[in-house]
Amino acid sequence: MSANAPRPASDPLPRLRQALAQVNAVVLGKPHAVRLAFACLLAGGHLLLEDIPGVGKTTLAHALAQTWGLAFQRVQFTHDLTPGDIIGVGIYEREQGGFRFHPGPLFTELLLADEINRGTPKVQSALLEAMAEEQVSIEGETRALPAVFTVIATQNPLDAAGTFALPDSQLDRFLMRLSLGYPDTQAERALLAGEARRTLLRELPPLLDAQDLLDLRGRARRLTVSSSVLDYLQALLTASRAHAEIRIGLSPRAGLALLAAARAWALLAGRGYVMPEDVQAVFAAVAAHRLQPLRQATRDSLAAALLAEVGVQA
Repeated sequence: MSANAPRPASDPLPRLRQALAQVNAVVLGKPHAVRLAFACLLAGGHLLLEDIPGVGKTTLAHALAQTWGLAFQRVQFTHDLTPGDIIGVGIYEREQGGFRFHPGPLFTELLLADEINRGTPKVQSALLEAMAEEQVSIEGETRALPAVFTVIATQNPLDAAGTFALPDSQLDRFLMRLSLGYPDTQAERALLAGEARRTLLRELPPLLDAQDLLDLRGRARRLTVSSSVLDYLQALLTASRAHAEIRIGLSPRAGLALLAAARAWALLAGRGYVMPEDVQAVFAAVAAHRLQPLRQATRDSLAAALLAEVGVQA
């Protein structure tokens, strides 16, 4: 929404449901992934979209920014990108007799880091402090980022030419990792027969704003979590650390991320409390990229195995 536009006084929850429907009208046939992306925003986390080119990763990021009315910047990661290109630089201004900091695209509410794994490790690490602390240190000064600051990064599969694997320390900064995959036949036919996604994106009205997002995040944090749900969540964490196929299991920080995501999922369902089903719905997206396989198992298969092996205690 425009900075000068008055904010709606109504409860944002009905508009949140409208926002979900609006994004689903652009990103066709992926309601679960879209709902997870909304949960990630509501939980205050960063989102990694990992998939082959051309399946809608960038479209989803644009649709989220437009629908939420967030200030938006896009950075195309390449091998010659530098940290200063993202964070900003100090430029000497003769009229002022000194250096003045010119902020980079990082100083926004929603940053799309497109094809992040095409950037060098040095550039990837430049995002770490910003993603973890919501601030950056440059030229001896700490600069705060906007109150709503979210990174949505896309990356191609690691066997693609010219890519650099994200280190585990950076993967851990992403609350969720999602893969969109190919659309089903019906959704693909609608995509082929409909308007270009770029045209639809330009026409999307903002239904919420940054203050709505902050309000909804606060509401999610206040949702009730029973001791039995915490028992279930802890059982999943413990099982990941003792699993024969997992070298390093889920950390306490991963547990907090899982709890925040489950609260956000429950809020999207219109409930004031968290159920085990909420934990299950977000578990793979939150946990899989944090698991380190011991042998040949994939991270996704390990997350699925943990859900299958750990039952909900009565």
